[in-house]
Amino acid sequence: MPTARDSLLDAALSALAEHPWAAIRMVDVAATAGVSRQTLYNEFGSKEGIARALARREADHFLAGVERALSAAQHGGADAGDCFAAATAWMLHAARRNPLVRATLTGCRGDSLPAAVVTVPAQRRLRARQDDQPLTSGEIVAGIRALAVLTLEAGFPKLDPADISWACECAVRLALSYVVAPAGTDEEACLQVARLVRGLLARGW
Repeated sequence: MPTARDSLLDAALSALAEHPWAAIRMVDVAATAGVSRQTLYNEFGSKEGIARALARREADHFLAGVERALSAAQHGGADAGDCFAAATAWMLHAARRNPLVRATLTGCRGDSLPAAVVTVPAQRRLRARQDDQPLTSGEIVAGIRALAVLTLEAGFPKLDPADISWACECAVRLALSYVVAPAGTDEEACLQVARLVRGLLARGW
């Protein structure tokens, strides 16, 4: 059974799919979640607080999806290029489906999203829960790269770790560029990322 916190975040996300953030009332979010407005403010402190928590949760879900895609591909016998292709497919799907994820990845939130979605560490409020702090695009990139490095090092032990690190850095940057400027199709983007990874790691196969 979801907690009050999860229910409130789900309600806020649903409201955001239908209305710009400025038009969303916290009393309505609380009612949709089936809790009191006081419970909402006890949990998040303010409308900005729930925006921060929502942005962080969606970023965490995004990274968990990247990890699942990498792991499933590697355990399915894919080479390093296809592992990254699978992760790229997930990134593109998630960014297209979820405006909060897209805003975090690109730094462009538009007028319909809360300002807390795109932030930098210097702007964070120290009194907020640490797990409510939105991730920056740089932290997202670092998270994807770290997950990819772990997956490739575990799945392809004959490869040079330095080569893996460099290939993952380049591949993450290329994959995210397709979020900003989409290829003709997602399949085309995935093929290009896979080709890059194979080329960078060719000497280690």
